Amino acid sequence: MDISYKKLWIVLIEKDITPANLRRDLNIATGTMTKLRRNEEVALSVLLRICEYLNCNIGDICDAVKIDNNELNKG
Repeated sequence: MDISYKKLWIVLIEKDITPANLRRDLNIATGTMTKLRRNEEVALSVLLRICEYLNCNIGDICDAVKIDNNELNKG
């Protein structure tokens, strides 16, 4: 399984919040923002802070995405 933060970016657009404002307001490290943009794992505590800031549930900002085994074997 992989993680996708596509929903996070959609929520930010809907609420008219820039990623830079999110980072600044929550004091999120630039490396963590890079991980979010790359759909990499970040600490649950960060995701929960984002949820509190956006007044939403964790499922509103991320999804677990099944990896297609055929894609892995193409490498």
